[in-house]
Amino acid sequence: MPYPRLLRLAALFLGVGSLPVLAVEPAAPDAKLLTAQATALEHGEGVPRDTEKAAALYCEAARLGDAGAQFNLGWMYANGRGLSRDDALAAFFFGLAAKQGMDQAKNMLRFVGEAVAAPPECMKDKAEEISAPEGASPERKQVVEMIRKLAPEYAISPSLALAVVTVESNFQASARSGKNAQGLMQLIPETAERFKVRNAFDPVQNLRGGLAYLRWLLAYFQGDVALAAAGYNAGEGAVDKYQGIPPYQETRAYVQRILELFPKREHPFDPLITDPSPHLPRIRAKRLQG
Repeated sequence: MPYPRLLRLAALFLGVGSLPVLAVEPAAPDAKLLTAQATALEHGEGVPRDTEKAAALYCEAARLGDAGAQFNLGWMYANGRGLSRDDALAAFFFGLAAKQGMDQAKNMLRFVGEAVAAPPECMKDKAEEISAPEGASPERKQVVEMIRKLAPEYAISPSLALAVVTVESNFQASARSGKNAQGLMQLIPETAERFKVRNAFDPVQNLRGGLAYLRWLLAYFQGDVALAAAGYNAGEGAVDKYQGIPPYQETRAYVQRILELFPKREHPFDPLITDPSPHLPRIRAKRLQG
């Protein structure tokens, strides 16, 4: 993939409007793409420089196994570049890259020592840990495997989909709420009809409908996970009305829980799905002021 295109995709991922907008391919977040986005952010190449966000993306790509991301994050920690210097964490990430055969990482271990740090939080997939705990029932494991298979078809990270199903129904395909939300992803009848779900208690139909809605929300809110989660819980109209997460206790608790399980603020999105919310500029301005 040509490097200029990676920068354009980085701009799309981050909601930067100054570069041409391209669609994200319908696949789960790719480690190489995340690394390219992080590199652009670290050096301010085509996007505003943001080392904190770069480190977060490097860590996600490192968790997915990209040796380049592992090395670059180790370098940031070793040199205190945008992060507090931490030789133990530097050694942790250099060690991961060295195990994949990267000679530069092996050389850096001579300067920072052996990896003795525990894996940082960003290396842990909390949604995965909760969704398939030890001793999980065969039915639950089957749902988890369905999510892992179906989510990439909708360009949704399986971890985000697992987080939503965990909070919505705790993997109960027969769940029904007091507001008549149904099934694994708790589709209300209007949402089921909107996304052509005939039987909301059928696990596959329910997952496809919920994933289609989540994909739409991510496009509408340009990859903002918190806004998409708020929209999933309260409806995109409520998010637009309040120009941010609605002041409903249930919705705010819901968004917090989703972000605990999926601790990333941005997610790739396909701008061809729908036009963005016309309220996004005001929402972003309010955040900056707050």
